[in-house]
Amino acid sequence: MLRLTMILLCSLPVLAQPPGFPPGGPGGGFPGMGGRTKILKEFDKDGNGVLNAEERKAARAHLASQPRRGFGGRPGRGPGGPPPGGFPGGPPPGFPPGGFPGGPPRGGFPGGEPRKFEPGLKIKPADVPPATGEFYDTAVVRTLFFEFEDADWEKALADFYHTDVDVPAKLTVDGKVYPDVGMAFRGQTSFMMAPEGGKRSLDVSLNFLHEDQRLQGYRSLNLLNASGDPTMMRSALYHYIARQYIPAPKANWVRVVINGENWGLYGNVQQINSELVKENFKSAKGTRWKVPGSPMGQGGFAYLGDDPAAYKKAYEIKSKDDPKAWQALIKLCKTLRDTPPESLEKALDPMLDLEGTLKFLAIDKALINNDGFWTRASDYSLYLDPAGKFHLIPWDANETLRETEPMMFGRRGGGGGEPPPQNAELDPFAGESDTNKVLLTKLLAVPAVRARYLTYMRDIAENWLDWKKVGPVVEQFQRTINPHLKADTKKLFSTDISLRAVTEDNVAPGFGPTAPPHLSLKSFCEQRRKYLLAYPGIKR
Repeated sequence: MLRLTMILLCSLPVLAQPPGFPPGGPGGGFPGMGGRTKILKEFDKDGNGVLNAEERKAARAHLASQPRRGFGGRPGRGPGGPPPGGFPGGPPPGFPPGGFPGGPPRGGFPGGEPRKFEPGLKIKPADVPPATGEFYDTAVVRTLFFEFEDADWEKALADFYHTDVDVPAKLTVDGKVYPDVGMAFRGQTSFMMAPEGGKRSLDVSLNFLHEDQRLQGYRSLNLLNASGDPTMMRSALYHYIARQYIPAPKANWVRVVINGENWGLYGNVQQINSELVKENFKSAKGTRWKVPGSPMGQGGFAYLGDDPAAYKKAYEIKSKDDPKAWQALIKLCKTLRDTPPESLEKALDPMLDLEGTLKFLAIDKALINNDGFWTRASDYSLYLDPAGKFHLIPWDANETLRETEPMMFGRRGGGGGEPPPQNAELDPFAGESDTNKVLLTKLLAVPAVRARYLTYMRDIAENWLDWKKVGPVVEQFQRTINPHLKADTKKLFSTDISLRAVTEDNVAPGFGPTAPPHLSLKSFCEQRRKYLLAYPGIKR
């Protein structure tokens, strides 16, 4: 029951707010779904745009005094869990009043048992020789040394979770010091399901206080705990495959050392920003939007009228707020709504990278992105290039290359119907009738476009779900990360589970939105390839 309820809360299709949801709905009570709590300006007494130690102390005291409510405790923050009545229909059996202040109870952590996180080994920068190669080289694991001025840095980051306050730290990489980087915990369920002392995902801002500061040209780092993925390879593998077809983030791994203690292996996924845009589109100009992950995702290109305000709830602009860019987005949505199938390709040609979009949708479905466009119409980025064409860029790939997840409200994000089986047999057209996902619905209604979509699905199945080809890539990943996995005392799964999950099914029980897959990476690739290549439209 708890597993289904947690999946329900984190994966709801667009529905009316159910009875019992916390005040203000998902945007108010759920962590990470109501934006950041704004407190920086109130406590920045010297007006320099950052909180010093005394100002952070005052801000934390203020946050501690605020009433808790909703799924994430105080609005926009967590953890804490739902209070009685916070779940639809009331709390599930065994859910304590006030939630789980230190993480879920027995059975709630990945692997079925609450993990005890031992202190990591002490490591100094002088102990680690400088690494060579590009920052996102999948054959390299760099060590990132962070030093906080406060011993209670972990509590401070938790207190400021989903606020607009970063905690400064010194970063040392390959013998070079980067002062005053901004640090914050990130994620939603991945944060909630990792207790204090365990591995939580991190945002790192190199340019927090020094605008021109970069690490090998990058100003933002996303260090991920691979929640729900014992192999710690799904994000890297998904982006590796995606990059064979479309612009997508680069990804590998880093080792994180905090205040001299090894906090273990983290996924290292490139930030989608002007740096990624320039690498892939030869120009940093244009407009970027982030469509944040949300169970109530509205980023499916539905026409919501001519007022940009209606779109700003789902499409979070990340570059200069240009009124012309909003009008271009509205025009795209209106064109999708009003153009008949026989005229749609011609109408979209000046404004949408159609082939790139079809590849994006094919990758999303062929590799079963359980947090992807086909499920939630969110968790991706949108880029309008200087020539006026839109491009979709994938993001958040830890729930990929695995079986579909059951939903209490029918097909997860698919607009109703029977829940999909927990195997790799997801229909290539699942969700095509969901009117919230206008882009998917309208494109697949055009016979020629539908056929090209299936062609890309077949190409992915033949080339990137073939274990004879993918297996050696995975083995290379394992050679890179396994020594660090074995020494990682903070990992969310045991070493044995992490190693076995590559080729063995059902190696770890668990429930909740971060429960591990039933299928191994190998089984998923084999089953998904077999199913897709036998699918009537693809087989022809």
